[in-house]
Amino acid sequence: MRRALITGGAGFLGSTLADRLLDDGVEVAILDDFRTGRQEFVADALERGADLFEGDVLDEDLLESAIAGADIVFHLQANADVRRGLEHPRKDLRENAIATSNVLEAMRAAGVHRIAFSSTGSVYGEPDVSPTPEDAPFPVQTSLYGASKVAAEGLISAYVHGFGFSATVFRLVSLLGERYTHGHVIDFYRALRRDPTRLRVLGDGRQEKSYLYVKDCVEAMVMATEHQGEAPGLGVYNLGTDATVVVDESVALITAHLGVNPTIEKAGGRRGWAGDSPLIKLDISKIRALGWAPTLSIPEAIGRTLDWLDSEPAIALPSETVAS
Repeated sequence: MRRALITGGAGFLGSTLADRLLDDGVEVAILDDFRTGRQEFVADALERGADLFEGDVLDEDLLESAIAGADIVFHLQANADVRRGLEHPRKDLRENAIATSNVLEAMRAAGVHRIAFSSTGSVYGEPDVSPTPEDAPFPVQTSLYGASKVAAEGLISAYVHGFGFSATVFRLVSLLGERYTHGHVIDFYRALRRDPTRLRVLGDGRQEKSYLYVKDCVEAMVMATEHQGEAPGLGVYNLGTDATVVVDESVALITAHLGVNPTIEKAGGRRGWAGDSPLIKLDISKIRALGWAPTLSIPEAIGRTLDWLDSEPAIALPSETVAS
């Protein structure tokens, strides 16, 4: 790996990956439109020589410029707003599936045949087997986000078989850690900082999910991509932990961290919203077989996330002043 383009490289995962690749001496190009990515996340990477291309992968001219000279693309840019997918039904199609098609075509035109792609454990919908292995059959899709990622994976697989691409696909659980800006931990954190006396929880509080510390995720991505190498083929890896946590347990960790004792109001039902899976637990034996293992437990990763939010009030509580 000599030069890597990271789409979504100013985001939570992308910026962490950029720092990791720079540590390895890889030249890095970052493409991001900064709708969810942040300038401060890539400030150090840019000082260390990373190139920045500001815009969207739907801009074909910009994508062509960004990909020039790269020998691998880490395609991470996507719409990840699973919960509100039904409010803008074409957004997942455009920003996940069509965007991936754009990336693949730009790669083919530039003679770049190596891609690493951030998919999701949501592609498994509500599987019959838990922990869910990579070869589990895909069920009926329950979210537009998951369906768009299935479509993107299908396109990548077709380019592997049709054009000799080398592809590594990562089916991720939700990530935690420094630079975290989206998900239930920050939602609960913000709600409790605004009103420490009450907290509304979607669903029944028993939704059970696995989470992964972002730097552990990056290590797994680098290891699996290097293992996949440059030869034509497709490698698919679940990335997560062997453990899970239920929402009630997350709430307890967050309230303890903040030193508050709110009244918990639950909306009820097995799902937090339409398309939410009440259980996500992935079989990670395949990535473990490469020698990888997570370094942080889920409670430790939640703790790191909360500590980081404490240190970043502009992100944790934007446009608000919280009394000390």
